[in-house]
Amino acid sequence: MTATLFEDMAISDRLDQLAAESRGEAVTLGWVLDQLNERAFGLFLLVLALPCCIPFLYGVPQVVALPLMFVSAQILLGRRTPWLPSRLAARSVASKDLHNLADRAGPWLRRIEAISRPRLSLLTRAPLDRIVGLALVLFSASILVPLPGTNTVPGIAVVIVAMGLLQRDGILVILGGLLGTAWIATLLIAGATLASLIKSWMGF
Repeated sequence: MTATLFEDMAISDRLDQLAAESRGEAVTLGWVLDQLNERAFGLFLLVLALPCCIPFLYGVPQVVALPLMFVSAQILLGRRTPWLPSRLAARSVASKDLHNLADRAGPWLRRIEAISRPRLSLLTRAPLDRIVGLALVLFSASILVPLPGTNTVPGIAVVIVAMGLLQRDGILVILGGLLGTAWIATLLIAGATLASLIKSWMGF
């Protein structure tokens, strides 16, 4: 498939195409990036974040969380195309998981596509996209918190922001940013409360 045709496809169709082109038992993240033609941060972020949206899913979120944070940092630094070092690019995802992801995420992505449109697009372009990159780094880092279910909310936040970047929809970027920020605030409050309780129990 040529890059032009790929760019003309709906986001949900691009994910279906990616799954259809996967071969063998597993594919690497480097292969995924190559298939996306390195055309946009948004699409690669979307593919990386979607597995994190599944509650109580272990394994895949841990594989993609660090690359997700690395790619988000590149937006913060102003890089125009995503890149992965060889160690992160070599991380693999089972082809069947990619197919399941496309099947499960497709209907939800189509709903978002139906309501999104270019608006407040200034938030999706330089220099304001660097602020978005900083938020994505924080959301991605929170996925690594070793607690049950902690990948779901920040994963959804990253997906919404990624859809906003792809659709040039600043409203989606704001909504995803608010969700992710609320999650980070919740983690900080919970952490501070737990630390305070531990101190009181230990008599500090």
